[in-house]
Order: sequence, then C-alpha cells, then structure tokens
Amino acid sequence: AGEKLAMPADRRAGYARGLVAEGIAAWLLRLKGYRVLAICYRTPLGEIDIVARRGKVLAFVEVKARPTVEAGLEAIAAEGDRRIEAAADRYLSRQPQFVDFTLRFDLVVVSPRRWPHHVENAFS
Repeated sequence: AGEKLAMPADRRAGYARGLVAEGIAAWLLRLKGYRVLAICYRTPLGEIDIVARRGKVLAFVEVKARPTVEAGLEAIAAEGDRRIEAAADRYLSRQPQFVDFTLRFDLVVVSPRRWPHHVENAFS
C-alpha cells in the first residue's frame, strides 16, 4: 500500500549529519554577526546550504562536515563551484534588494569535537 523507496541507511546518516552541520554553521554565523536569510535554499540548478548577510555583504555558504578544514576545502574543489554559483544567481534574480551588495562564497567546516571553522571567500 503506497510503499516509499527507502534511502539507504548510510545515506540517511550522511543526510542527518549534514543537517546537524548546517544548524551548527548557522549558529556560528549568527554569533559572528550574520543574519541567516535561508538554510537549504534549493533551486532546480543546485542548493545553497546557507545564505547570510552582514552589513552590505551577502554570503553564500557551503557547509561541510569533515574531519579537517583541508578536507572541507578539497570537497568543494572536487564538486566544482558552478552548482552553487548557478543557485546564487537564481537567488539574486528573486531578491533584487541585494543587487548592490558585495557577494561572497564562503565555507564552514564542522569537525567532531572542534569549533566550526569559517573560511571567507573559499571559492570564487
């Protein structure tokens, strides 16, 4: 009777880890004075983990749950940045009030038993 296809357990665990990491990253950004405008902003072109602003800076933030900052940087390098740039373009097309803002693509790496690490301008 209407069975749903189940996500494999390892994928479910990774998804849950990602949601927790995004929540931690959002709080880190708030503590640093950012206003979080969106979490998990999905478009047909891709997803932005967090959209945040501070002053006249609009940051599109990729969040990675990785053991080290280096592993987080390697992960976004391997994925390429076209997906997040396309999603950012889509976000901006629907939010004209941010047209004069400085745009930035940041990374927050969330590691076990460590304070999350925020890398500004992690990619172009």
